[in-house]
Amino acid sequence: MTSFPYETVDVFTDRPFGGNQLAVFTDARGLSDAQMQSLAAEMNYSETTFVLPPDDPANDARVRIFHRTAEMPFAGHPNVGTACVLARHGRDRNGVLRFEQMAGLVEIAVERDAAGAVTGAVIAAPQALSLGIELPVDGIAACAGVAASDIVTSRHKPVQASLGVRFVLAQVTPAALTGATPDITAFRKLEGQNPELQGRLSLFLYARDGNAIRARMFAPLAGTWEDPATGSASATLGALLLSLDGGDEAAYSITQGVEMGRPSLLNVTSRRAADGIRSRVGGGCVPMFRGEALL
Repeated sequence: MTSFPYETVDVFTDRPFGGNQLAVFTDARGLSDAQMQSLAAEMNYSETTFVLPPDDPANDARVRIFHRTAEMPFAGHPNVGTACVLARHGRDRNGVLRFEQMAGLVEIAVERDAAGAVTGAVIAAPQALSLGIELPVDGIAACAGVAASDIVTSRHKPVQASLGVRFVLAQVTPAALTGATPDITAFRKLEGQNPELQGRLSLFLYARDGNAIRARMFAPLAGTWEDPATGSASATLGALLLSLDGGDEAAYSITQGVEMGRPSLLNVTSRRAADGIRSRVGGGCVPMFRGEALL
């Protein structure tokens, strides 16, 4: 029997029991793919990360991310949380960490308070904005349990977008955002009707007041009924909005998880770069538990 240590943190919050929960296995050497997937299902958080030595010694770690049913090429709060855990162990280099992931290299800036304690992190998404298919308003409304008239299409239709992992982004009215309830039957139907989704239908709903945004994310087909803080989707939304609004750079404040009783705050900055629109997303991170898995 081998012991594999892990730590849990609450991400995109400055206090316990808020934000998005994450389990970090700080030394995953010796774990098989199947064991990592089983551990992620056992932890039952939105995601669990597994830290491995980097392929390139210029980087700090290879980080694999699993949700309850599959591996992720990239995700937001797992990178923020993993960076904070490793930085608390002194594994950053002058406040910077570089993680190798399926979607590319993720660079993270660690944030500390005046006493030097780690308080959070800011990550750079590994890819520039790319857009996929548009989804029908009535199908998205059915998935979210709202009326078709609640979907706001004045700026964009519901659209698949990515900075390394794909989400369907849809603007809704503030009242509809509060009252939304995922319908798993409608999710299955819409996914089945659109093979371009490639088996992934994660729906990020948002209501906007200038650059202040409230959001919710539903991915019931992947085992996440609702996510309290979705950094990768928030970063993608920032890139999409900048592409629509114009300008060279913009900052957005995104509140999520309120309806779940786990309020989260995500700070997004998006900018135009030579290869397209890129985003960074950051926030706080609070340590919670330490333990070990015995396998």
